[in-house]
Amino acid sequence: MAVRTAILCLMLATSLRAADAWTWWVDDCSGPALASGCHNDDAELARWAFEAWQRESGNQITFTKSAIREHARLTVHWLTEASLYGETRRVTVDGKPGAEIYILPEGTSTHAKDPLLRDAIVFLTFVHETGHALGLAHTANFEDIMYTFQFGGDIPAYFDRYRRLLSQRSDIALHSGLSEGDRRALRAILVH
Repeated sequence: MAVRTAILCLMLATSLRAADAWTWWVDDCSGPALASGCHNDDAELARWAFEAWQRESGNQITFTKSAIREHARLTVHWLTEASLYGETRRVTVDGKPGAEIYILPEGTSTHAKDPLLRDAIVFLTFVHETGHALGLAHTANFEDIMYTFQFGGDIPAYFDRYRRLLSQRSDIALHSGLSEGDRRALRAILVH
């Protein structure tokens, strides 16, 4: 009986895929970064975005804050110009795939009257750019978090549908923003 139990445990252990561990770092919102329009609590939005991907992956991808910036597989920097909302550049960190994520927190002035809309836009940008870091490509499906505005579409409506899910800032942590199409794309990269 003990031998059979040991064999079953060994078979189970070898059939389970180890989690893909990602470490992250968000630059401080201070000094020159303040010109980007970042807020001190934007790092929390980044953390919630990473946790959303972890949750959606069934913990097959994990995210933890790095103690050292140079060893973080994901680093977040604040943009003050250029990109519409964000950009991801793939890099190698300690021999593993990583990414530098650039976020423009004040990508639109339409959210000045609604701070929760501003936070929703920044959060969804984190989710979208993290998807690129994980290997997901743009889509033409307006429902997807990986949708690209290069295909057109109503940008305010895109963000408003998510904003309507929120009553308070902490609700952002409850809603990943991923569509069923995003989930299928995530599952596809998890099996490889």
